[in-house]
Amino acid sequence: MTNENLKLEDLLEKRKQYDEGSINNIAIIGAGLMGLGIAQTIAASGLEVLLIEKDPLHLDKAKTSLSSLIDREIRRWSVTQSEKKAILSRIKWETTFNKISGCDLVIEAVDEDFELKKNIFQKIDIIADKDTIFISNTSTLSLTKIAESTTRPDKVIGMHFLNPVPKIPLVELVKCLHTSNETVEKTKKFATRIGKTSVEVYEYPGFVTTRAIVPLLNEAMYILLEGVATAKDIDTAMRLGYNFQMGPLELADSMGLDEVLAWMETLWKTLGEPRYRACPILRKLVRERKLGKKTGEGFYKYDANGNIIAEV
Repeated sequence: MTNENLKLEDLLEKRKQYDEGSINNIAIIGAGLMGLGIAQTIAASGLEVLLIEKDPLHLDKAKTSLSSLIDREIRRWSVTQSEKKAILSRIKWETTFNKISGCDLVIEAVDEDFELKKNIFQKIDIIADKDTIFISNTSTLSLTKIAESTTRPDKVIGMHFLNPVPKIPLVELVKCLHTSNETVEKTKKFATRIGKTSVEVYEYPGFVTTRAIVPLLNEAMYILLEGVATAKDIDTAMRLGYNFQMGPLELADSMGLDEVLAWMETLWKTLGEPRYRACPILRKLVRERKLGKKTGEGFYKYDANGNIIAEV
């Protein structure tokens, strides 16, 4: 069999795999750091994306941010100019939910605020097609309660992406009490299609990744607060000692310190275990709006490309 025939067979097999019950049209609600990362990842896989923000001001800011994020990757030789052009051409921008009626999948990626998420799901439940799957990117909130605010709780599932979304090959698929097996299977195929390895988890505060990483970040912050070592030395010890790609304090900066604090507060409230009680130094940095890489300062100071230039 020739190489041409093999390539044709591969293409036909892929088409067969995605034609039946496939997910082709995706809407994302929320164009913050996570929403932009999810949109970039989906568009880079060749799918069309509708990205929704609450008003024109936030939408324009999101467009500028996404262009800058991709430019940063171009400077690192991980993306080309032509790939950037292709990615941006597949993303449509809106400020209303009106156009989600033709979408196979809607991903909510707004702040970790239960009432906000519930309100969004109730609104899109009225507009979306009856077979549309609803996904929440929540990392700590009750997916079952969110699902019960809709008329389609069997079609609600969580996809917990990790930041930076285009770089991290993992996604947690979170099944709530009502999620159907069909919804799980369709979402797993979608995850594979956009280049992610999925792990199935049952609904529980923090799931796997957030619940496991938060105590590590918190303990590193306490070590810094107690003056045991500098931020740089703490991170160096963990990188070299345990083969981490980055130390816990830089990792917290890259996640966004406001997000990390929100996770800790939810886990502390729901589980009541001391290891989730946020370190005072984290609260102080968030109060001062020093939120990590996205604001240029957190446990470290960063340049425009996200490189560390100094310890705080």
